[in-house]
Amino acid sequence: MERTSDHSLFPLVREPASRWERTGLTPAQERHFDAALALLVLIFACGWIYAIALAAVHGERMQMAARITTNPFSTTAPPEAAFALDAIMRELLPVRGASGAVRVVVQEPGQAPVLSEPLPQGAGIEFTPAPGTPQDTATLAGAPPGRAGIWNIAIRLRGAVRQVPDLSVITMVPLTEARAGRIRGYRIGEWPRHGGLAEERAAAYAQPRGMIEVTPESMNLQVSDHFRLRDFLTKGQENVWPKYVLMSPRLLDKLELTIQELERMGHPVENVGVISGFRHPFYNMHGGSTAGRGALSRHMYGDAMDFYIDNERNGRMDDLNGDGRVDVADARIIAEAAERVERQYPHLIGGIGIYRPVAGSHSGFVHLDTRGWRARW
Repeated sequence: MERTSDHSLFPLVREPASRWERTGLTPAQERHFDAALALLVLIFACGWIYAIALAAVHGERMQMAARITTNPFSTTAPPEAAFALDAIMRELLPVRGASGAVRVVVQEPGQAPVLSEPLPQGAGIEFTPAPGTPQDTATLAGAPPGRAGIWNIAIRLRGAVRQVPDLSVITMVPLTEARAGRIRGYRIGEWPRHGGLAEERAAAYAQPRGMIEVTPESMNLQVSDHFRLRDFLTKGQENVWPKYVLMSPRLLDKLELTIQELERMGHPVENVGVISGFRHPFYNMHGGSTAGRGALSRHMYGDAMDFYIDNERNGRMDDLNGDGRVDVADARIIAEAAERVERQYPHLIGGIGIYRPVAGSHSGFVHLDTRGWRARW
């Protein structure tokens, strides 16, 4: 009997010529792939749990946490709102200044919202009293706060809420509340008259319309990357609270740009020492040694600061040029950085003053202001 060939029943299959022609995974490769996939899922789950826990630690609302865990493909998820909120956040960048380091907006009670562009339809701003401030805990929706205080802000759009990070809105106390040179017991004095000044400069010396109220709880507010609200407090009246100051975000921007320029010049800045920020008119005329103070000092208008670099935190200027001495040459390095800033950002032009060390008083410092025209001494 003739034997039937196996090839007639089962066609021949050609062996792959190389490993590139093989399909599928070997058992060992499958095990490795499964292990890698399990590790990826574990990492994702840990990150998810950490994000929710972090929101709880920082006291964020439960509905915000719920939104974090929402399935992005569900019918209740608002992905389009998230994209719109991102766009609104970008609109807020200009209020942080050219430095990107300014963390406050200062405005009069009832002033227009901080956004430079109108919000899209359905979007709104929420103002919540900053932690540690004495206001009530109510959240104000819509119009800016009509009373003085320090506020955190959030943007709400179609069920999504986004807290604006590292940005506070400060509403001032109207100066009309001052009586006989005092606001609520805190002595400020009277701003001098500015007769005889050119019209384009007289506006810079107009009496301010409001002042920032500072309490022991709010004095540590971070107003920019390197400065706090307390850096602007006038010396004296230690036991009188609240205190009142003026503080210009434009000055904060110039200070931070100067620090950034110093770092580009090879001088890292970890700590800044402040000689004087805001000086109310009474202190400018009568407090401490008044030698060298101008009757129209920019310190009275909140757009001037005397400072030095103090990375060693010893209360004196650092040896910036590395010559083994702390002298006027170190202050000149800071002034040069400020000069470069003014050349690049003409809208921040103002005064730059260099002060030599004075025995028993200070180790030298630099004065910066944003008066609007060039001044040097």
